[in-house]
Amino acid sequence: MTSTAKRIFDDAMGLAQDERRLLAEALLESTTEESEHEIDPAWRDEILRRLEQVRSGEVKPEPWSEVRRQIRDALAR
Repeated sequence: MTSTAKRIFDDAMGLAQDERRLLAEALLESTTEESEHEIDPAWRDEILRRLEQVRSGEVKPEPWSEVRRQIRDALAR
């Protein structure tokens, strides 16, 4: 990482979590090709199905920290 990029990163770490997420999304989008934004219809349907499960309460999302702990526990067995 260049010194300029490191300085920008350090400054960005001072932002609120939501601002960092928005910045990261904008940076990622600026580096992707237009064709990468096209979503296969089957994946789009799956994403919408899962989103509806969360919205309806059928599925309860878990924090990444909990999922990561569960994965580590399972791998440690």
